[in-house]
Amino acid sequence: MRQFADFEGRARRTEYWMFTLFYMLMLVATMFLMMIGGDAAASMGSILFLGVALVHLIPGISVAVRRLHDTGKSGWLYLVGFIPLVGSIILLVFFCTEGQVGPNEYGPDPKDFDIDAPIEGVLDDI
Repeated sequence: MRQFADFEGRARRTEYWMFTLFYMLMLVATMFLMMIGGDAAASMGSILFLGVALVHLIPGISVAVRRLHDTGKSGWLYLVGFIPLVGSIILLVFFCTEGQVGPNEYGPDPKDFDIDAPIEGVLDDI
């Protein structure tokens, strides 16, 4: 959650798809609230649905841009999604593609870690 509005760097496939899964579960839960109640619950569910969508707007764009960066593509390529049908398919392919191995112009490889590096802060709470 600390990178909710960070458009720089790279995001692994796991980070992108876990964010997307959480977002979709939240939307399904709010739609369920709209269906189970009467008119008052539907109104409240609609407001909640809109709230969830608005709260996740910037973080969703951010993680998508960082995911594109991981594949070596510019974040501006996210605008391809505005092309009806074809744009969504192109973005889906990019989001499912494995990221570039090693550092690229957008930052270090998020999968790459130094085994010999000291682990900071692990023993601080003990």
